[in-house]
Amino acid sequence: MLALTSPVDTVFHRLPAALKLLVMAGFTVAVFRVERPAVMLIPLAIVAAAYAIAGRAVLRQGARALRPLWPFVAVILLWHGATRDLATGLALTGRILSAVALANLVTMTTRLDEMIGVVNGALRPLERLGVRTGAVGFAIALVIRFTPVLIEKGRALAEAWRARSPRRPGWNIVIPVTLAALDDAEYVAEALRARGGLPAGATERNRHGT
Repeated sequence: MLALTSPVDTVFHRLPAALKLLVMAGFTVAVFRVERPAVMLIPLAIVAAAYAIAGRAVLRQGARALRPLWPFVAVILLWHGATRDLATGLALTGRILSAVALANLVTMTTRLDEMIGVVNGALRPLERLGVRTGAVGFAIALVIRFTPVLIEKGRALAEAWRARSPRRPGWNIVIPVTLAALDDAEYVAEALRARGGLPAGATERNRHGT
């Protein structure tokens, strides 16, 4: 779901990463306290305005990143409609869409090294307990970097399934996607071991807090 950093420069690129992550966390907490569908229009409008400020290119990229959510939104609305609790379904889908859309915007307008710097800074007190915070930051970077790759592999497997079967792909591709993720993880682990472990830059950033 998380998109890679957008090459299009926006006003949000120039904001500190810590500020953006803090605003995103506060926004998400506030959104999940909203229960009325009419009030949910406010956070949705705020996120839409933020994308409008970022520009059309970022808006299109953000809309593409939200496509995998629509099946879940449809299921939630159908279920709550069948149980005659559509208001709750509308509020829930509004929370999901607004929170994920804002997270995508923050990801697209924040460099990965800036995010890792914020995480390492927040985890720095744990160094006294012997926690390798540099490894934690590097692991987060790998997750963010490989999420779009795994999504693309899932799409490729779904297309291969459609080419060979009249049925729509479903749980049948879960195991292949899982094996692909494990294969990528093993490949990255071997590459890191071949280079002596974590990149030196990650260790230095962790040590100096930059």
